[in-house]
Amino acid sequence: MPSSSGRRRRGRRGTRRRQRCSTRTWAELPMVAISAILHKLDHIEILMGAGQVCRSWRRAARDEPELWRRIDMRFHADLFYQLNLHGMAQAAVRRSKGQCEAFWGEYAGDDDFLLYLGDQAPSLKSLRLISCYDVSNEGFTVAIEKFPLLEELELSLCSNVGEGGVFGVVGKACPQLKRFRQSKHSFFDFEASGYNKDDEALGVATMHELRSLQLFGNNLTNEGLTAILDNCQHLESLDIRHCFNVNMDDTLRAKCARINTVRLPHDSTAGYEFQVQEPTWSRYRNDSQGEDDTDADDMEYGFDYDLDSEDYDDYCDPSRYLNGVYEDDLDEEDRMVLRAMRALMK
Repeated sequence: MPSSSGRRRRGRRGTRRRQRCSTRTWAELPMVAISAILHKLDHIEILMGAGQVCRSWRRAARDEPELWRRIDMRFHADLFYQLNLHGMAQAAVRRSKGQCEAFWGEYAGDDDFLLYLGDQAPSLKSLRLISCYDVSNEGFTVAIEKFPLLEELELSLCSNVGEGGVFGVVGKACPQLKRFRQSKHSFFDFEASGYNKDDEALGVATMHELRSLQLFGNNLTNEGLTAILDNCQHLESLDIRHCFNVNMDDTLRAKCARINTVRLPHDSTAGYEFQVQEPTWSRYRNDSQGEDDTDADDMEYGFDYDLDSEDYDDYCDPSRYLNGVYEDDLDEEDRMVLRAMRALMK
Protein backbone atom coordinates (compact mmCIF):
# COMPACT_ATOMS: atom_id res chain seq x y z
CA MET A 1 0.00 0.00 0.00
CA PRO A 2 1.37 3.47 -0.83
CA SER A 3 2.22 5.64 2.14
CA SER A 4 -0.02 8.54 3.13
CA SER A 5 2.78 10.99 2.32
CA GLY A 6 3.02 9.56 -1.20
CA ARG A 7 -0.72 9.94 -1.67
CA ARG A 8 -0.50 13.58 -0.53
CA ARG A 9 2.33 14.29 -2.99
CA ARG A 10 0.37 12.74 -5.85
CA GLY A 11 -2.71 14.67 -4.73
CA ARG A 12 -0.82 17.95 -4.82
CA ARG A 13 0.59 17.16 -8.26
CA GLY A 14 -2.91 16.31 -9.49
CA THR A 15 -4.23 19.60 -8.14
CA ARG A 16 -1.46 21.54 -9.87
CA ARG A 17 -2.15 19.72 -13.15
CA ARG A 18 -5.85 20.57 -12.89
CA GLN A 19 -5.00 24.22 -12.19
CA ARG A 20 -2.67 24.38 -15.20
CA CYS A 21 -5.33 22.70 -17.33
CA SER A 22 -7.91 25.24 -16.18
CA THR A 23 -5.55 28.11 -17.03
CA ARG A 24 -4.82 26.67 -20.44
CA THR A 25 -8.55 26.22 -21.08
CA TRP A 26 -9.21 29.97 -20.69
CA ALA A 27 -6.21 30.90 -22.81
CA GLU A 28 -6.95 28.39 -25.54
CA LEU A 29 -10.62 29.18 -26.05
CA PRO A 30 -11.43 29.71 -29.74
CA MET A 31 -11.37 33.36 -30.75
CA VAL A 32 -15.07 33.15 -31.65
CA ALA A 33 -15.90 32.10 -28.09
CA ILE A 34 -13.71 34.81 -26.53
CA SER A 35 -15.34 37.41 -28.77
CA ALA A 36 -18.82 36.22 -27.78
CA ILE A 37 -17.93 36.60 -24.08
CA LEU A 38 -16.45 40.08 -24.54
CA HIS A 39 -19.52 41.27 -26.46
CA LYS A 40 -21.64 40.57 -23.37
CA LEU A 41 -19.56 42.91 -21.18
CA ASP A 42 -19.55 46.69 -21.11
CA HIS A 43 -16.45 48.44 -22.37
CA ILE A 44 -15.10 49.63 -19.03
CA GLU A 45 -15.27 46.03 -17.78
CA ILE A 46 -13.29 44.96 -20.83
CA LEU A 47 -10.66 47.67 -20.40
CA MET A 48 -10.23 47.02 -16.68
CA GLY A 49 -10.67 43.28 -16.29
CA ALA A 50 -11.70 40.77 -18.91
CA GLY A 51 -9.35 42.17 -21.52
CA GLN A 52 -6.41 41.41 -19.21
CA VAL A 53 -7.09 37.71 -18.50
CA CYS A 54 -4.27 36.47 -20.74
CA ARG A 55 -2.54 37.26 -24.02
CA SER A 56 -5.24 35.78 -26.24
CA TRP A 57 -7.96 37.71 -24.41
CA ARG A 58 -5.94 40.95 -24.58
CA ARG A 59 -5.42 40.39 -28.29
CA ALA A 60 -9.15 39.83 -28.84
CA ALA A 61 -10.06 42.91 -26.80
CA ARG A 62 -7.53 45.10 -28.60
CA ASP A 63 -7.52 43.88 -32.18
CA GLU A 64 -11.21 43.34 -32.95
CA PRO A 65 -12.68 46.67 -34.13
CA GLU A 66 -16.20 45.23 -34.24
CA LEU A 67 -16.12 44.98 -30.44
CA TRP A 68 -15.71 48.76 -30.25
CA ARG A 69 -18.18 49.79 -32.95
CA ARG A 70 -20.71 50.89 -30.31
CA ILE A 71 -18.93 52.08 -27.16
CA ASP A 72 -20.94 52.32 -23.93
CA MET A 73 -19.15 53.86 -20.93
CA ARG A 74 -22.16 54.70 -18.77
CA PHE A 75 -23.09 53.62 -15.24
CA HIS A 76 -19.57 53.89 -13.79
CA ALA A 77 -19.82 57.36 -12.25
CA ASP A 78 -18.26 56.03 -9.04
CA LEU A 79 -14.96 55.58 -10.88
CA PHE A 80 -14.66 59.21 -11.98
CA TYR A 81 -12.48 60.28 -9.04
CA GLN A 82 -10.32 57.15 -9.21
CA LEU A 83 -9.58 56.64 -12.90
CA ASN A 84 -8.84 58.70 -15.98
CA LEU A 85 -12.11 57.99 -17.78
CA HIS A 86 -11.21 60.51 -20.50
CA GLY A 87 -8.07 58.52 -21.29
CA MET A 88 -9.97 55.24 -21.21
CA ALA A 89 -12.51 56.69 -23.65
CA GLN A 90 -9.69 57.54 -26.05
CA ALA A 91 -8.30 54.01 -25.72
CA ALA A 92 -11.72 52.57 -26.53
CA VAL A 93 -12.13 54.75 -29.62
CA ARG A 94 -8.59 53.96 -30.78
CA ARG A 95 -9.41 50.24 -30.71
CA SER A 96 -12.36 50.81 -33.06
CA LYS A 97 -9.86 51.68 -35.82
CA GLY A 98 -12.17 54.24 -37.42
CA GLN A 99 -15.29 52.06 -37.28
CA CYS A 100 -16.97 53.58 -34.19
CA GLU A 101 -20.62 54.42 -34.90
CA ALA A 102 -21.80 55.18 -31.36
CA PHE A 103 -20.20 56.61 -28.24
CA TRP A 104 -22.13 56.84 -24.96
CA GLY A 105 -20.16 58.27 -22.06
CA GLU A 106 -20.94 59.26 -18.48
CA TYR A 107 -18.20 61.42 -16.92
CA ALA A 108 -16.09 60.14 -19.82
CA GLY A 109 -15.35 62.94 -22.25
CA ASP A 110 -13.81 66.41 -22.40
CA ASP A 111 -13.05 68.88 -25.22
CA ASP A 112 -9.86 67.09 -26.25
CA PHE A 113 -11.62 63.74 -26.33
CA LEU A 114 -14.43 65.09 -28.54
CA LEU A 115 -11.91 66.44 -31.03
CA TYR A 116 -10.13 63.07 -31.00
CA LEU A 117 -13.45 61.29 -31.51
CA GLY A 118 -14.21 63.53 -34.46
CA ASP A 119 -10.92 62.63 -36.11
CA GLN A 120 -11.18 58.89 -35.37
CA ALA A 121 -14.91 58.27 -35.95
CA PRO A 122 -16.04 60.01 -39.15
CA SER A 123 -19.07 57.68 -39.40
CA LEU A 124 -20.40 58.37 -35.91
CA LYS A 125 -24.20 58.19 -35.77
CA SER A 126 -24.92 58.31 -32.04
CA LEU A 127 -23.31 60.55 -29.40
CA ARG A 128 -24.61 60.55 -25.84
CA LEU A 129 -22.79 62.60 -23.22
CA ILE A 130 -23.96 62.49 -19.59
CA SER A 131 -22.42 64.56 -16.78
CA CYS A 132 -19.48 65.52 -18.98
CA TYR A 133 -18.63 68.74 -17.15
CA ASP A 134 -15.30 69.15 -18.94
CA VAL A 135 -17.01 69.66 -22.31
CA SER A 136 -17.40 73.37 -23.10
CA ASN A 137 -19.36 75.36 -25.64
CA GLU A 138 -16.17 76.16 -27.51
CA GLY A 139 -14.88 72.60 -27.71
CA PHE A 140 -18.27 71.13 -28.53
CA THR A 141 -18.93 73.65 -31.30
CA VAL A 142 -15.68 72.73 -33.04
CA ALA A 143 -16.11 68.99 -32.56
CA ILE A 144 -19.75 68.68 -33.64
CA GLU A 145 -18.88 69.78 -37.17
CA LYS A 146 -16.88 66.56 -37.54
CA PHE A 147 -20.05 64.42 -37.27
CA PRO A 148 -22.11 65.06 -40.42
CA LEU A 149 -23.77 61.60 -40.21
CA LEU A 150 -24.98 62.00 -36.62
CA GLU A 151 -28.55 60.78 -36.06
CA GLU A 152 -28.75 60.83 -32.25
CA LEU A 153 -27.39 63.39 -29.79
CA GLU A 154 -27.80 63.57 -26.03
CA LEU A 155 -26.41 66.28 -23.75
CA SER A 156 -27.71 65.45 -20.29
CA LEU A 157 -26.42 67.18 -17.15
CA CYS A 158 -23.65 68.77 -19.25
CA SER A 159 -23.92 72.17 -17.61
CA ASN A 160 -21.22 73.86 -19.71
CA VAL A 161 -22.80 73.14 -23.09
CA GLY A 162 -25.78 75.06 -24.44
CA GLU A 163 -26.97 78.56 -25.31
CA GLY A 164 -24.82 80.97 -27.28
CA GLY A 165 -26.13 79.56 -30.56
CA VAL A 166 -24.54 76.14 -29.99
CA PHE A 167 -27.64 74.18 -30.98
CA GLY A 168 -27.94 76.18 -34.18
CA VAL A 169 -24.47 74.92 -35.08
CA VAL A 170 -25.69 71.36 -34.43
CA GLY A 171 -28.65 71.88 -36.76
CA LYS A 172 -26.38 72.94 -39.61
CA ALA A 173 -23.58 70.43 -39.00
CA CYS A 174 -25.84 67.39 -38.50
CA PRO A 175 -28.62 67.52 -41.11
CA GLN A 176 -29.59 63.87 -40.47
CA LEU A 177 -30.19 64.31 -36.72
CA LYS A 178 -33.36 62.47 -35.70
CA ARG A 179 -33.15 62.25 -31.91
CA PHE A 180 -32.07 65.02 -29.55
CA ARG A 181 -32.15 64.93 -25.77
CA GLN A 182 -31.11 67.58 -23.28
CA SER A 183 -31.76 67.10 -19.57
CA LYS A 184 -30.75 69.82 -17.14
CA HIS A 185 -30.10 69.41 -13.44
CA SER A 186 -33.22 71.41 -12.63
CA PHE A 187 -35.45 74.15 -13.95
CA PHE A 188 -34.06 77.57 -13.02
CA ASP A 189 -36.18 80.60 -13.78
CA PHE A 190 -33.45 83.05 -14.66
CA GLU A 191 -34.14 86.73 -15.31
CA ALA A 192 -31.40 89.01 -16.64
CA SER A 193 -31.03 91.81 -19.12
CA GLY A 194 -30.21 90.47 -22.57
CA TYR A 195 -30.84 86.84 -21.60
CA ASN A 196 -32.87 84.99 -24.23
CA LYS A 197 -34.79 82.09 -22.72
CA ASP A 198 -35.43 80.72 -26.20
CA ASP A 199 -31.81 80.68 -27.38
CA GLU A 200 -31.56 76.90 -27.19
CA ALA A 201 -35.08 76.31 -28.51
CA LEU A 202 -34.40 78.41 -31.60
CA GLY A 203 -31.30 76.30 -32.22
CA VAL A 204 -33.35 73.12 -31.88
CA ALA A 205 -35.77 74.54 -34.45
CA THR A 206 -33.00 74.21 -37.07
CA MET A 207 -32.94 70.40 -36.59
CA HIS A 208 -35.56 69.82 -39.27
CA GLU A 209 -35.39 66.00 -39.38
CA LEU A 210 -36.06 65.41 -35.68
CA ARG A 211 -38.37 62.53 -34.79
CA SER A 212 -37.81 62.57 -31.03
CA LEU A 213 -37.08 65.56 -28.78
CA GLN A 214 -36.66 65.79 -25.03
CA LEU A 215 -35.93 69.08 -23.29
CA PHE A 216 -36.14 68.55 -19.52
CA GLY A 217 -35.93 71.64 -17.32
CA ASN A 218 -35.33 74.01 -20.23
CA ASN A 219 -36.14 77.73 -20.03
CA LEU A 220 -37.92 77.91 -23.39
CA THR A 221 -41.17 79.86 -23.64
CA ASN A 222 -44.21 79.57 -25.89
CA GLU A 223 -42.28 81.40 -28.60
CA GLY A 224 -39.47 78.87 -28.58
CA LEU A 225 -41.81 75.88 -28.55
CA THR A 226 -43.79 77.39 -31.44
CA ALA A 227 -40.57 77.73 -33.47
CA ILE A 228 -39.76 74.06 -32.82
CA LEU A 229 -43.24 72.83 -33.77
CA ASP A 230 -43.31 74.95 -36.94
CA ASN A 231 -39.89 73.85 -38.14
CA CYS A 232 -39.67 70.23 -36.98
CA GLN A 233 -42.54 68.76 -38.92
CA HIS A 234 -41.50 65.10 -38.48
CA LEU A 235 -41.71 65.01 -34.68
CA GLU A 236 -43.24 61.82 -33.31
CA SER A 237 -42.27 62.25 -29.65
CA LEU A 238 -42.00 65.46 -27.61
CA ASP A 239 -41.02 65.67 -23.93
CA ILE A 240 -40.92 69.13 -22.30
CA ARG A 241 -41.43 68.14 -18.68
CA HIS A 242 -40.31 70.75 -16.13
CA CYS A 243 -40.18 73.44 -18.83
CA PHE A 244 -42.32 75.70 -16.66
CA ASN A 245 -42.02 78.82 -18.81
CA VAL A 246 -44.31 77.16 -21.36
CA ASN A 247 -48.01 77.86 -20.98
CA MET A 248 -49.89 75.30 -23.04
CA ASP A 249 -52.61 77.39 -24.65
CA ASP A 250 -55.08 76.21 -27.29
CA THR A 251 -52.75 77.17 -30.13
CA LEU A 252 -49.86 75.08 -28.83
CA ARG A 253 -52.13 72.14 -28.04
CA ALA A 254 -53.43 72.21 -31.59
CA LYS A 255 -49.87 72.19 -32.96
CA CYS A 256 -48.99 69.22 -30.73
CA ALA A 257 -52.04 67.21 -31.80
CA ARG A 258 -50.15 65.65 -34.72
CA ILE A 259 -47.38 64.27 -32.44
CA ASN A 260 -47.85 60.69 -31.26
CA THR A 261 -46.35 61.06 -27.77
CA VAL A 262 -46.37 64.35 -25.87
CA ARG A 263 -45.26 64.98 -22.30
CA LEU A 264 -46.07 68.45 -20.99
CA PRO A 265 -44.34 70.61 -18.34
CA HIS A 266 -46.44 69.44 -15.38
CA ASP A 267 -46.71 65.77 -16.39
CA SER A 268 -45.42 63.05 -14.07
CA THR A 269 -41.66 62.44 -14.02
CA ALA A 270 -42.16 58.71 -13.51
CA GLY A 271 -39.65 56.81 -15.62
CA TYR A 272 -37.31 59.80 -15.91
CA GLU A 273 -33.73 58.51 -15.92
CA PHE A 274 -32.11 61.09 -13.65
CA GLN A 275 -32.80 62.47 -10.21
CA VAL A 276 -35.48 65.16 -10.31
CA GLN A 277 -34.58 68.40 -8.53
CA GLU A 278 -37.04 70.98 -7.27
CA PRO A 279 -37.41 73.98 -9.62
CA THR A 280 -35.96 77.35 -8.60
CA TRP A 281 -38.04 80.45 -9.27
CA SER A 282 -36.57 83.91 -9.82
CA ARG A 283 -38.67 85.55 -7.13
CA TYR A 284 -36.89 83.41 -4.50
CA ARG A 285 -33.41 84.13 -5.80
CA ASN A 286 -32.71 87.14 -3.58
CA ASP A 287 -33.78 85.25 -0.46
CA SER A 288 -31.50 82.32 -1.19
CA GLN A 289 -28.37 84.18 -2.25
CA GLY A 290 -27.09 84.45 1.28
CA GLU A 291 -27.40 80.73 1.92
CA ASP A 292 -24.94 79.42 -0.62
CA ASP A 293 -22.60 81.51 -2.72
CA THR A 294 -21.19 78.51 -4.58
CA ASP A 295 -21.28 78.90 -8.34
CA ALA A 296 -21.84 75.62 -10.17
CA ASP A 297 -19.37 76.74 -12.84
CA ASP A 298 -16.63 76.98 -10.18
CA MET A 299 -17.06 73.44 -8.90
CA GLU A 300 -14.29 70.94 -9.46
CA TYR A 301 -15.44 67.62 -10.90
CA GLY A 302 -12.19 65.79 -11.39
CA PHE A 303 -8.42 65.86 -11.01
CA ASP A 304 -5.31 65.27 -13.05
CA TYR A 305 -4.33 61.62 -13.36
CA ASP A 306 -0.66 60.90 -14.05
CA LEU A 307 -0.49 57.99 -16.47
CA ASP A 308 3.28 57.82 -16.01
CA SER A 309 3.16 57.60 -12.22
CA GLU A 310 5.17 54.79 -10.63
CA ASP A 311 3.03 54.78 -7.47
CA TYR A 312 1.41 51.51 -8.38
CA ASP A 313 4.47 49.44 -9.26
CA ASP A 314 4.78 47.75 -5.86
CA TYR A 315 1.15 46.67 -5.54
CA CYS A 316 0.42 42.98 -5.28
CA ASP A 317 -1.92 41.50 -7.85
CA PRO A 318 -5.40 41.82 -6.21
CA SER A 319 -7.46 39.78 -8.68
CA ARG A 320 -7.28 36.69 -10.79
CA TYR A 321 -7.36 38.98 -13.83
CA LEU A 322 -3.88 40.22 -12.95
CA ASN A 323 -2.16 36.89 -12.39
CA GLY A 324 0.86 36.62 -14.63
CA VAL A 325 0.39 40.08 -16.15
CA TYR A 326 3.56 42.17 -15.99
CA GLU A 327 4.08 45.69 -17.30
CA ASP A 328 7.21 44.77 -19.21
CA ASP A 329 5.10 42.53 -21.46
CA LEU A 330 2.55 45.26 -22.32
CA ASP A 331 2.38 48.26 -24.59
CA GLU A 332 1.68 51.74 -23.21
CA GLU A 333 -2.09 51.47 -23.53
CA ASP A 334 -2.25 48.15 -21.66
CA ARG A 335 0.12 49.47 -18.99
CA MET A 336 -2.29 52.37 -18.42
CA VAL A 337 -5.16 49.93 -17.93
CA LEU A 338 -3.15 47.66 -15.63
CA ARG A 339 -2.16 50.57 -13.40
CA ALA A 340 -5.76 51.76 -13.29
CA MET A 341 -6.89 48.32 -12.17
CA ARG A 342 -4.30 48.18 -9.41
CA ALA A 343 -5.24 51.68 -8.23
CA LEU A 344 -8.92 50.75 -8.14
CA MET A 345 -8.32 47.53 -6.18
CA LYS A 346 -5.91 49.07 -3.69
